[in-house]
Order: sequence, then structure tokens, then C-alpha cells
Amino acid sequence: MAIVEMVMPKMGESIMEGTVLSWLKQEGESIEADESVLEVATDKVDTEVPATHGGVLKEILVQEGDVVAVGAVIAKIETEADVEDAAPAQDTPAPKAEAASEPATPVAATPAANGHAVVLEKPASDRFYSPLVMNIARQESIPMTELELVPGTGRDGRVTKKDIMAYLKSRPAGGVQAPVSAPAASSAPAAAPASAPKPMPVSISGEDEIIEMDRMRKMIAERMVDSKRISPHVTSFVEADVTNIVHWRNRIKQTFKEKEGEPITFTPIFLEAVVNAIKDYPMINVQVDGSNIVKKKAINVGMAVALPTGNLIVPVIHNTDQYNLVGLTKKVNDLARRARENKLSPDDLQGGTYTISNVGSFGNVMGTPIIMQPQVGILALGAVVKKPAVVETPTGDAIAIRHKMFLSHSYDHRVVDGSLGGMFVRRVADYLERFDANRPI
Repeated sequence: MAIVEMVMPKMGESIMEGTVLSWLKQEGESIEADESVLEVATDKVDTEVPATHGGVLKEILVQEGDVVAVGAVIAKIETEADVEDAAPAQDTPAPKAEAASEPATPVAATPAANGHAVVLEKPASDRFYSPLVMNIARQESIPMTELELVPGTGRDGRVTKKDIMAYLKSRPAGGVQAPVSAPAASSAPAAAPASAPKPMPVSISGEDEIIEMDRMRKMIAERMVDSKRISPHVTSFVEADVTNIVHWRNRIKQTFKEKEGEPITFTPIFLEAVVNAIKDYPMINVQVDGSNIVKKKAINVGMAVALPTGNLIVPVIHNTDQYNLVGLTKKVNDLARRARENKLSPDDLQGGTYTISNVGSFGNVMGTPIIMQPQVGILALGAVVKKPAVVETPTGDAIAIRHKMFLSHSYDHRVVDGSLGGMFVRRVADYLERFDANRPI
């Protein structure tokens, strides 16, 4: 018999901690290697954490709601393997729990710019801090004694991203040094919540139903507000004739499914056109870093997916330009399926450089989408509808029934002017209209 320490795994680039949502197994239960043991939330995604070893879940060291650093011990597993066999499974040296009888909430120490470690200890007031807020605090070298003084406007006085960002704007040099004992009201930092817009009071009657936002909806709301605050949005519209695409897909979709085992939708065809347009206008594939423009080499296109809960999530197809149409179809179907089954990994949601949103799937002809920060552009794909249109023929103009759709391109006017934003969406439409109706599968 041997006792193996199970640690919080690294769940993606830049993710340093996670919040324990729920334990799927209880102490004393038998578990198998790679069997899901707990569910963890990060500032990117909710995910299940598998067991590193098979055996018996001997001890749970962190509780639901605890924020735990990557590499920290979260549980102990009793295995039949020898200690020597179990030891190499530890990828990262994990700190020991201080006491088995008291569940710990360990967090990482992050080196500040001056080389000194800024340690965020367990909140003295037991106020909950999200992984995103804790990460911002580490990056800005805010110790826990100072973080406790930041006014929170969230539920139960929690500090939101907006709260901590507002505090940073007025934070004095060197921060606020607060005593370990309860700080007096007069020692509160200079950050004035009054500078933030006050929410309008809501009138509630006895017939109204109050529905609390779930965690994902709160995150979406926060990021959408941040994006509108950060980027001056401009939207350009183009109508594209996609008759050739509709006829081609109708002709080959059954053969394609029999051959590839996957249904083909319009989305991979639209993705292909977007990638080609990005190659023609690479300054759409950029991000803003302060006063610098970062031109991204990789083309990683995200696609908005509607979840059964009504929320939206945006998985990313990394290196989208390296897939052919068959590969894009399989990738799109795989990400959409795993998104709806809540089986996306944090890496599936990171690294996007441009985004598309298919509003046509809801019957909408056009939309004005909000940019996914820190990207500078997002394209909404409207519904494909039949319309009478003037077409040129060898014998003159004629009116014919055509399949058309609107493309709505929202872009960050700080770095993308109307000419670039308009030419880009026009180029996407050109690629769609020039689609080869005789293209082989």
C-alpha cells in the first residue's frame, strides 16, 4: 500500500488556479485511474479533473468553493502500488497540507517584478475571490492584506473584475499597507466606487420571478461590458450570394456523410472563406497590447456555440488555415459536440485571433456582434434566404431566385479603420460567391 498525493493539475496556458465546484467522489470510495474525481472552474472553463492513480480516495484536503493553486495537494489516494512506483507520477512538487484535520486552500506565490514573492494567503474575512480576481491581484503585486480593503460590488460583497480594475486606477504607489488586525474604515483605499456608474434600481412586484445568473452568465456579462468599454465597435455589412454553395452542399451532403462519417454544414465553408480573407488582410489578425499592435502569425478562429443552458461559449480551431474542408468539418463538429456536452478543455478556449458567430442558426438575417477581447474583429453570419435578384446573363439582365445572406463585421476602430474592416468582409463575400459549384469532395 502507498499513499499518493493528488495535486491540482495545470489546466491550460496562463491558468494558475481553479475553484473547486464539486467533488464527484467521496472519501472512502474506490476510484480508477483517469476517472473523474472533482469538477473545477477556472476563468476559462469548467472541467472535470481525473484521478492520477487508481485506489481508494483516502482523504479530501480542499472543500467545494476553495480556490486552489496549480500544483497544490487536493487529495490523497491509497493505492496498491509501491511508493517508488507512485512517486514519479508527481509532475510538480506540491506543498504538504498543514494539518489533515483542517482543509487548506493553498495558493501560489508569484514573483513580483522586484524579485520578491507576493503571497496571497487565505482571505482573513473568508470573502470569496474568483480565480480571475486572484490572478489580477498577483500580477499587480497586491498582497491579501491590501486585497481585503478593496470594496466589492458583487454578491455578498465579492470583488468583481470591474472592482479590482477600478481600484488599480486609483491605487497609490506601493499599495496600501494595512495592519493584520481589522482595518479601520478611515484606512480604506482611495478607490471610490462612486466613480463607477450606479445601477438603476429595479422595481419588483409580487408577480415577478427572480432568477439568479449562473456562473457562466455572470462571466459572459462581465466580459461583454468590458469589451464594449475597451473597444470602440464599428460594424460593416455586406450581402453575399451563396447560391453555388447551397446547391453544392445539397448535392454532396449525403455522399459526404457516407464517406467521412460526418455531416457537412455551412460553417466549415464559411470558415474557409474567412481564413482566405485573413491571409489577404493580415492586419485583421492582430491584437492590441497597450500602444502596441501584435500581429499574430497563427490564424486561430473561434466559433460561438449555443449551449443547452442558453449561454454561449467560443471554442477555438487552432491553426485553422492548416485544415482542408474535410478537416474543418470534422473539427467544427467535434468542438460543437464537446461544447454542448461540457467536455471542452481550457486549451480549447484559448488563443483565438478572430471569431465568427452564426446568428443565422437562430433565424436572424444579421447582427452586430461584440468583439472577443483581445481580438479586434468578429463576423456574424446571417441566415441564408431565397431572394429575387438581378443577375447578368449573355442575353442581358434577368431576375432570378438566389440564395443570399448578410455578413456583419464588427471591428475595433482603434486599430481597424472602415476601409480595412469593410474590405475584409467584402473579400469574405467574394470568396463565398466564387465558390466552385463543381468542386470535388
